[in-house]
Parts: sequence; C-alpha cells; structure tokens
Amino acid sequence: MIDRTRPLWHTPPVDSITEQDIAHALDVLGLTHPFTVEDLERAKRVQLYTWTPSRYAGLTNNPSQYTQEFRKAEEMTKTVEAAYALISTVFIPDDSDQ
Repeated sequence: MIDRTRPLWHTPPVDSITEQDIAHALDVLGLTHPFTVEDLERAKRVQLYTWTPSRYAGLTNNPSQYTQEFRKAEEMTKTVEAAYALISTVFIPDDSDQ
C-alpha cells in the first residue's frame, strides 16, 4: 500500500536517505529485492502509464471529481519520478565515478 501521507517527491540528500525512504520508494514502484536496472525502468514506465493525468480526462462528467482525480494523478506522477530518482541514486552505480 502506498503511503500518501508522506510525499516522496522531495528527494532527500544522499547522506540522509534512510532504509524507510528506500522501502517507501520500492513500494511506490512495486519492486522487491533483487531487481535489475531493466526491472526498475519497467516499473517506472508502468507506474507512469497508470498515473498519467490525461487518462482521467473522460472518466467522469463531474468537474470536481475529475479535478480531484487529476490532482491525485499529478501527485502520484511526481512521487513515481522521485522514487525512481532515489532508487537510481542508491542502487545504480554512477559511471562518472570511474
């Protein structure tokens, strides 16, 4: 279950990333250990497709319900992007360090 009470799109600095942050990011992306870079990329694509705000355009004739769903999708899109950035930072080695 995704914890919507704690926004993830404000990715903390690398020095202050906790195990809880990593677990939350993995939960958002629907990943478990072990995973590959391809699994990470696929999870990001699937979640972004699921939460694309434009998918909610024709689902209802009620403007307030549409606005609510659209904002939720925007928030989840930011959360998925931040989760991907955090997991990439922690688990994918940076080639420029070599």
